[in-house]
Amino acid sequence: MFTGIITDIGEVLELEQRGDLRARIGCRYTPASIDIGASIACNGVCLTAIATGDTPQNWFDVEISAESVSKTNIGDWVVGSAINLERALKVGDELGGHIVSGHVDGVAEVTDITDEGDSTRVTFSAPSELAKFIAPKGSVALNGTSLTVNEVAGATFGVNFIPHTKVATNWGQVNKGDRINLEIDTLARYVARLNEYAG
Repeated sequence: MFTGIITDIGEVLELEQRGDLRARIGCRYTPASIDIGASIACNGVCLTAIATGDTPQNWFDVEISAESVSKTNIGDWVVGSAINLERALKVGDELGGHIVSGHVDGVAEVTDITDEGDSTRVTFSAPSELAKFIAPKGSVALNGTSLTVNEVAGATFGVNFIPHTKVATNWGQVNKGDRINLEIDTLARYVARLNEYAG
């Protein structure tokens, strides 16, 4: 379980197909602080650390199933890609964002980027089957970042990025056409499910 508050920007150091895809991700986390088997959200995808090290820099390895690759933007990763990282939530941690599971629902696409003062407005196109779960002033997790939706028009929605978010995450490197991991708010999912039975 996560909150969508990014704690590091990692870098893809290695990618190797070994049946499953294996990735080595450079980070600022101390390797000794990462338990083998620990969950780390990587661009919003909950992945399991299977090895750690500190040569030539701190890193952890993850194995990624074909299912995860097919349902997320992991297939777009290359060596050098910047990855939003978040460690799993611990009891007593501050809930600064919203409850995020790390189970990506689909991939949205960046359709427009507009600077508004020091902030940046980014418009996304969501998969049609997920659009009904996205509401103005509601929460979404995009590449693992807890964000507030500004406006919605059909399957299109907009989010405003303040300068801090652009520096503390990989959102400062976003480009039009980028494919973005989208996790809808768990509460929205259950409300929609209840409405199906109420109707």
